[in-house]
Amino acid sequence: MSLRELARVVQTSEVTVRRDVRALEAEGLLDRRHGGAVLPGGFARESGFPQKSHLATAEKTAIADLAAGFVEEGEAIVVGAGTTTQELARRLARVPGLTVVTNSLLVAQALAHANRVEVVMTGGTLRGSNYALVGSGAEQSLQGLRVSRAFLSGSGLTAERGLSTSNMLSASVDRALVQAAAEVVVLADHTKLGTDTMFQTVPTDVITRLVTDEPPGHDDRAATELQALADQGVQIAVAGGPGAGAAQQAPEVVAADRRGPRRDVPLPGQRRNLAPGGGGSGPQLRTAAPLAEPPGGRVADLAPRRR
Repeated sequence: MSLRELARVVQTSEVTVRRDVRALEAEGLLDRRHGGAVLPGGFARESGFPQKSHLATAEKTAIADLAAGFVEEGEAIVVGAGTTTQELARRLARVPGLTVVTNSLLVAQALAHANRVEVVMTGGTLRGSNYALVGSGAEQSLQGLRVSRAFLSGSGLTAERGLSTSNMLSASVDRALVQAAAEVVVLADHTKLGTDTMFQTVPTDVITRLVTDEPPGHDDRAATELQALADQGVQIAVAGGPGAGAAQQAPEVVAADRRGPRRDVPLPGQRRNLAPGGGGSGPQLRTAAPLAEPPGGRVADLAPRRR
């Protein structure tokens, strides 16, 4: 509920409600959101773009910087809607020969003046709250498409259900984007880890890699969720690790097939049963190559627990 609605219901001022909400959050009875509050761990209503754009901005920037390093020259990818993927798109404008398929007006706008990047937009109906094209038109335009990687965000991420969102139409389009890609890279800051929302978009066993930020030391929920995701074979790339922001330094991401001490999580690409360049009857824009090693991040020191 919004603070304004809470103030109306309890017949007091928004200043009083804001103070009480802060106290209730300290007791673990609710979670504060921009301009309101939700039940802790509940299936919250999706926030609009203005609210999302002001949340975890530094974390989203660091995640976008790291994720951009996975994109190669001449590659064909899909980029879903979201404030984090919008940040990613701004960095992709410098990648020559790139083809980006998207249902997001914000992603397309960020790439509109990139001379060496081709932008392909889906059809569909405009969803104003997040400036994304959704519905059957968007899904049908993705049929027969084949790209190397999909970069997606969402409202929550858990090891049990994978990536999820609060809107049914957005979830359906995201699933279509995933079907077009050989590998799936999820962009999610630590505040989304352990949060579950109504509609599943990407099951955990389909996620190739998670790009996230370093959780605070007191955030046990995020740390636990990261380990659980690693146990299921998801590669964890953490932005803001040693060497972050210094592109000239040697990257600390360890390749999955490198010999010696292992610090990475094995690439789960075989689980998808998707051969490079296979699947779909439409154009094959590019076959998937192994994920590159970007600067400014690291693979978390997480290995699947022995069972």
